[in-house]
Amino acid sequence: MAWDYDWITEEIIGKAFKVSNTLGAGFLEKVYENALAIELRKSGFSVNQQYPIHVHYQGEIVGEYFADLYVEKTVIIELKTVKTLDDIHLAQVLNYLKGTRNSIALLINFGAPKVQIKRVINNVL
Repeated sequence: MAWDYDWITEEIIGKAFKVSNTLGAGFLEKVYENALAIELRKSGFSVNQQYPIHVHYQGEIVGEYFADLYVEKTVIIELKTVKTLDDIHLAQVLNYLKGTRNSIALLINFGAPKVQIKRVINNVL
């Protein structure tokens, strides 16, 4: 099924705000991962937690990482619980997109008083 990226990311962002408003800041990343997965599944989304994704280089698998959440095998979600998002977090997500040939990810930080969300797009596949 082809997803409308704007629609799916808006739905995920809405659920992230709901989780943040309910739990607040201060928990470990895994708590937010589990809560967001529950919210997304309740809305009918296919959600994989700690989903192994292979990183490719010149047609070869050169590594593996685990996406915190992988929604509809379309959107990679990287969760953080830090004071504020940094450029290194954005670079991490961009590298995940490049290495996996996915085109969209959400970087979500539950560590700040207000949830921080960055929508990251890789137009170069």
